[in-house]
Amino acid sequence: MPRAPRRSTHKPEWSWQDDAQCRGEDLVLFFGPDGERQPERDIRERKAKAVCSQCLVRIECLNYALSQPEKYGTWGGLNEDERASERRRRMRRAATVGVPAA
Repeated sequence: MPRAPRRSTHKPEWSWQDDAQCRGEDLVLFFGPDGERQPERDIRERKAKAVCSQCLVRIECLNYALSQPEKYGTWGGLNEDERASERRRRMRRAATVGVPAA
């Protein structure tokens, strides 16, 4: 009888979160409430980004969010739209690596 495929034992690395500046902060600061209006969102995101700017693991946080389908919230100092732009920028850069200059 065939065996069921083994589940992957690879787990994401989360230890960087132990040193995150946002640890213990209210999640609403980073994810916002439903129905939030743009002026309130702008203020909230500025406050979240200020926390991120002081964080020792900001790069790890951002890289995690860029490698996952994190569609919402402020991660590594970038909001949803900024992360989408960063993903595109990284994809363009990766596509040009190894391409001879014209």
